[in-house]
Amino acid sequence: MTWLKNIVKQREFMIFMIVAVMFIFMTFASPYFFTIPNILAVMLGLSLEAIIAVAMVHLMVSGGFDMSVGSVVAFTGAATAMMLRSGMPVFLAVLLGLFIGAAIGTFNGFIVAKVGINAFVTTLSSLSLFRGLTLIVTHGQNITGLPKTFKLIGQAKVVGIQTPIIIAVVLLIIGDVLLRRSRFFRQSYYIGGNEQAARLSGIPVDRMKILAYMLTGLFAGISGIVMTARLGAASVTAGSGMELRVITAVIIGGASLNGGEGSILGAFLGTLLMALITNALTLLGVDVYWQTFVIGATLLLAVLIDTLSKRNR
Repeated sequence: MTWLKNIVKQREFMIFMIVAVMFIFMTFASPYFFTIPNILAVMLGLSLEAIIAVAMVHLMVSGGFDMSVGSVVAFTGAATAMMLRSGMPVFLAVLLGLFIGAAIGTFNGFIVAKVGINAFVTTLSSLSLFRGLTLIVTHGQNITGLPKTFKLIGQAKVVGIQTPIIIAVVLLIIGDVLLRRSRFFRQSYYIGGNEQAARLSGIPVDRMKILAYMLTGLFAGISGIVMTARLGAASVTAGSGMELRVITAVIIGGASLNGGEGSILGAFLGTLLMALITNALTLLGVDVYWQTFVIGATLLLAVLIDTLSKRNR
């Protein structure tokens, strides 16, 4: 009974129950909801955001957050597509694309950890900077004509499941195990809980912060490359608004804006809940313009719940 009570107290359990209730409600509300094509479509739709959420949880646990991930998605996708169009081998282009994502994250981390500029200001600046660079290097035009072997990254299927879903699931499992079990990555909880105490106890705070931002940029790069392969083209508008959706999902899943809390399982459930809300609105025939409103309202509600729970404790 004690074990059961501990499970019920977890934030993830509450999100799981909300997701379960939505599943039951939508199964009766729409005959198209609980079908294999629709479920796969929901999973495919959330896969790219789930990839970024893996790294975003680690970053928010350490007390930071990144508003630039949507722009990094667009920039890495465009850069990879341009390298492919120039005749570069697929493996090398993908590798360099991932390096670009990691480099952008490292840049953000260095500015935050070493220069001491606020994470919101730094990453918001990067959002505009790299969105602008994407438009500059592409001249505002989508990049098409990519090799078929590259498109397989986002379009191939394994036992009927598209590769973006498989990539997201693998990264979610590995990330969850490392954040829960790895002594190295669990240092981020101490940094987010009390940075000064973590520094005094010998934890390399600045290095861990830079690593967290680097991983966020890397995973945004993975998402950008997978999105480009899935669409078969690099879109200059790719990733627009993705940062808000990812941060909302991570906060819903139990991460705190103050740091020190959060789990990848919770982030996945938060991402799933956001995807189900969007899917439900579509199936119920709600005007598409309401979806942005609902995302904003959900973010506000998630922050409110996080603030009130902190105050009560």
